[in-house]
Formats: sequence, structure tokens, C-alpha cells
Amino acid sequence: MKAHQAQFPIAVMCAVLQVSRSGYYAWRDRSPSARAERDADLVEAIRAPHAESDGTYGAARIHFDLQQSGVRVGKKRVARLMRAAGIVGVSRRRGPTTTTRTPGAPKGPDLVRREFTAERPDALWVADITYVPTGSGFLYLAVVLDAFSRRVVGWAMAGHLRAELVLAALDMAVAQRKPDGVVHHAPPASAGRDHGSPYTSLAFGARCREAGVRPSLGSVGDCYDNADGPLAVRCESFFATLECELIERRRFATRAEARMALFHFIEGWYNVRRRRSSLGYDSPVAHEQKHHEKHHDALAALYS
Repeated sequence: MKAHQAQFPIAVMCAVLQVSRSGYYAWRDRSPSARAERDADLVEAIRAPHAESDGTYGAARIHFDLQQSGVRVGKKRVARLMRAAGIVGVSRRRGPTTTTRTPGAPKGPDLVRREFTAERPDALWVADITYVPTGSGFLYLAVVLDAFSRRVVGWAMAGHLRAELVLAALDMAVAQRKPDGVVHHAPPASAGRDHGSPYTSLAFGARCREAGVRPSLGSVGDCYDNADGPLAVRCESFFATLECELIERRRFATRAEARMALFHFIEGWYNVRRRRSSLGYDSPVAHEQKHHEKHHDALAALYS
């Protein structure tokens, strides 16, 4: 009634809704309850991490952020307040994934064999390529992701799918991480997915040998090597997040515009700030830092 009093007389609305005028005015002039005031404060607290995530965080991640900030509130209450205030995150919509080998595609060793987990950084990298549509054509993004922390440790962008693209991503990962015997796992070449071939090029194999990286190719037609496989730690999981939180929400006029947005998403948001439920709501960088601190403390205790 209060929201519509400019359009309809109070007396008319009270008659239609069968509410007494004295009851309405008593409600209107009553001070808000302590719970209502607390809810209003919580809504303002919720808006901060939601805005910081560029509108992507849902109730679970916002609840964790509030807990980290010392705000004591239940997850269901956060979800209720978000619904009431019209604050929503973004959710991934997955479609079916199929994998069939391109006729004549080269074969390679599968060193992972469905074990997509790692107990430390730089034991297993997973790699893949996706594309971003722009007004001036596709921009292809190759990434190398650490299976332990889900951190993007190498990436490269280009307007083509030649071997130089995956070589640039690998070079960046090697330069940043300086690995020792890491397994680099990539998807097989498949029908409708020609970008499997750069990972089987002679140049890519030579670069792996030079850097001490052990190349591995996924099993063809294996559900464990697609986005619906176990633990969702493969690049398809990162790409699904990228598509949901950036690509579907933006339109890029040029490749240069897309490059800048992808750079900020990977290095300014995903690696250092985005909380992942599979990491106990740590960001990839924070998860690695905790591992290094734990390892350092264990060594200190051993030699003390």
C-alpha cells in the first residue's frame, strides 16, 4: 500500500485489502524491528562482495566472504536476503559433451589415466584451447592450468590455431614455474575440435623435451576427459567459468578488447581473488600459498 499510495487513495486500498486504516497507519509509523534492521545491514554487507565479484558470486561464496570478514550469519539467511533484494550471481549452463577422434589424428601417451588430481603444485598441468567471438573474428585462448590449485600458470591468445599458440602458453608456464618433470596433459584431437592437433606437433614435442615437461594426451571418447569427468579440475571447468562469468555477459568489438578483458579475468580475478568451492573457498593463489607455508612449517619442524 505504501508503495502505491501515489496511484490509489489509502482508504480505497484499505477497503479492497480489508485492512483497517488505523491498523495500516500504526504499521507504517512503527519503528522497524531489530531483525529488520539487522537484515538491512546484512543486505548492505552482501552488496560489497557481490560488486567486487562483478556480480558473479552467489549465496555460497558471499556467505564465505562474510564469514571471513567476521560477519556471523547463516547461509540460508544470506540466500533469502539476496532473493528479496534481487541480488543474484551467475550460474553455468552445461550442454552435452562428445569426443570422437578425427580420422588420422596422431596418437600420444596418456600419462594421467583418469587421475586428474595432484598433491602438490607443478606435478600435473592440464591444457586446452577455447575461442572468444569478437566483431573482428575469433580470438583463440590457450591455457595451461595446474591441477593442484586450478591456477592458470600459462596462457596465450591469437587469431589462429597454429602450434605457436600452445607453444606460447607452454613457454609462459615453464618460465613462471620452472617445473621438474611435470606432466602436461592435453585433450585428444577430435571431430569438430581441430585444436587438438597443435599438442601433437613436432615443435610442441621438442619444446616439452627441452623444458623437461612430459607430454600426455587424453583418451579418445572417454567421459573422464571431458567437462563432466571427476572432480571437474580440467580446463573445461575453467572455460565454463570463463564463459559464464565473462564471455556470455560481454560483447567484444575487437580482438584487442577481448584480449584486455581476458587478461584482467585471468590475472586480476580468477587466479588471485575468485573463491573456488573445491579449494575450500580459497583462490588458486591462496591455495598454493597455504601449501607452501604448510610445507615450510613441516620442514622447519623436521630440522628443529
